[in-house]
Order: sequence, then C-alpha cells, then structure tokens
Amino acid sequence: MDIIEGFKQKARKFNSRIVLPEGEDDRILQAACQIMQEGIAEVILLGDESKLVSRARDLDLNIAGCQVINPASETEEKAALAELMYELRHHKGIDREKARKKTSNPLYFGTLMVAAGKADGMVAGAANPTGRVLRPALQTIKTKAEISIVSGAFIMVLPRDEFGEKGVLVMSDCAVNPEVNDEELAEIAVSTARNTKKLLDIDPVVAMLSFSTHGSARHPLVSKVRRATNRARKMAPEFEIDGELQVDAALVAEIAKSKAPNSLVAGRANVLIFPDLQSGNIGYKLIQRLAGAEAVGPILQGMDRPVNDLSRGCSVDDVVNLVAITVLQSN
Repeated sequence: MDIIEGFKQKARKFNSRIVLPEGEDDRILQAACQIMQEGIAEVILLGDESKLVSRARDLDLNIAGCQVINPASETEEKAALAELMYELRHHKGIDREKARKKTSNPLYFGTLMVAAGKADGMVAGAANPTGRVLRPALQTIKTKAEISIVSGAFIMVLPRDEFGEKGVLVMSDCAVNPEVNDEELAEIAVSTARNTKKLLDIDPVVAMLSFSTHGSARHPLVSKVRRATNRARKMAPEFEIDGELQVDAALVAEIAKSKAPNSLVAGRANVLIFPDLQSGNIGYKLIQRLAGAEAVGPILQGMDRPVNDLSRGCSVDDVVNLVAITVLQSN
C-alpha cells in the first residue's frame, strides 16, 4: 500500500468535516465529489449555491452530499461567526461591522468555522496565494500553545529504501519561513517530529542540518543550529534529536561512523530539519527531481487546528490527498 492510500484508509475511520472555501473552482468541485465518494471526509463547500449547483451540473458532478454555505448571505451562522471574529480581534481594533465584512470572505468564514468547531479542518490555496490563506488562520485559529511559528513539511517517498524510514523522509521547513531564529527552528523540529509520528506512525529520528557536524566548523549559523537542537530536546525529550549534522552524516551510516560516532541520530535520520527556507526548498526539489522521489505536501504544521495550503497549480488528486492528510491532523 502506498503512503497516500494509507492516509485515505486511516481518514475513512473518522467522520471529519473539512471546509473547502474555494467551492467555485472546478478542481475543488471535482475533488469534493471524489472525497465524498471515497468516504474520506464530509465536505463543506463555500460559495454561491446557485453557481455551484449550476457548474456541477455542467461538469456532470453530483454534489448533493456536500454541505454548501454562502458566506455572503446574512444568516444566523454568519452572525455567530462574525461575533466570534469580533471577540478574537476587537483588541486589534476590529469592531462588529468590520468583523461582519471579514466574515463575508470565504477564507475567513472557513477558518472561523474551524475555530468554532463547526469544521475539523480547512484546505485552501487553489485560487489564493499562501499569504492570503495563512493570514485569517493565524488571526482566528492561531498556533499551538508552545509553538509560535507555522512551517511547511514535505513527505519524500524515495524510489529506494536505504535512506530514512524504508525510503521515507520528512523534511521541513520547505515552504513558509525564509529565515528563523534558534527558538523558531526548535519549534519547527518539534512540530515536524510530532507530525511524523501522527501521520506516518513511525518514530521520528530528527537531524538538525548544517554545513558542520558536531563542531567541524565554527560560525554563527552553526551556533544557531546547535542552540536550536538543545531547545528542541528540552521541548520534546521523547524524540531522538541531534545536531548540528551535515546531511551525509545524517543519512549515511558509514559516514556517520567517522563524522559523528557518538550520535544516536547520525546515519539513521528520517526527519531532516533545514536551517532556512532556501536550503529546505532547494533540498526537497533536488531530491524530487534528481532522485525521482514523490513529494507529498507542503503539510502546514504548528496551527492549533489544521489548515493546509494548496498550490495554485494543484490537481484534483492534490486536493483529495491533502484533505485526507488534514483529516488525520485533526484527529
């Protein structure tokens, strides 16, 4: 069984409600039908119901099983969500009228549904850039109690099984933060370890990557990774975390013996934490293109309740797969 099919099978065990705020996008409509047909989740589509029904008919789709809500309509549900928006943001100067106007935006309406427990998670980004998806999520759902930063992880499925967990690696942050300090880097490591355990049911072995291994180079960037490693260990002592490690020392047992002989992580890492977005984004794409790995993600992590961001070039399958992952994050 491949990883994605495994996610779908696990997701079917839950009756999770996932809100898709871009309901008027053809790919979202097609994905919603597939999600319902496969029993992955209950779907809440946001948009003008008459437009959605008409477009679904044109595409020969049956969306009768989906709940459809129009954020532009003045309903009791919208009024309740607008009041929640006011409660969450009035200290930032938002009055009730501004809260009502924001709630007419499907992205705010969707995240407020998640914040209120009316939906278990949200998937968006097919028609909106990442910043527009994350902004309402950070304002309404916010991050977990001990996490201040949202990050993006990729699950990399390699064609050969000698690296990681039988060919599976989890890599972060590859999608969100251009630069982070040592505290944030530690939080990213812990979020990624927890997601690895939750989604893949494997014990995370976390390598904090650098151009140095255990003091082989001296530089402020190396010191940052070392401090982050110590912080991450204190935050999550249940996980194996080590750094700083060069990527070959993290992955290759023979190299680990010479470069980091006393490390419990070196040579067997299945989670790679990059020191910045440049290296993370470059790294996952090199593995994807040169090694022929399948890249699953980005999976957003650190939010108190799950919100995931699609690429605007996403396929229907991408939407379905990310919904399955969102279901697992919510449970």
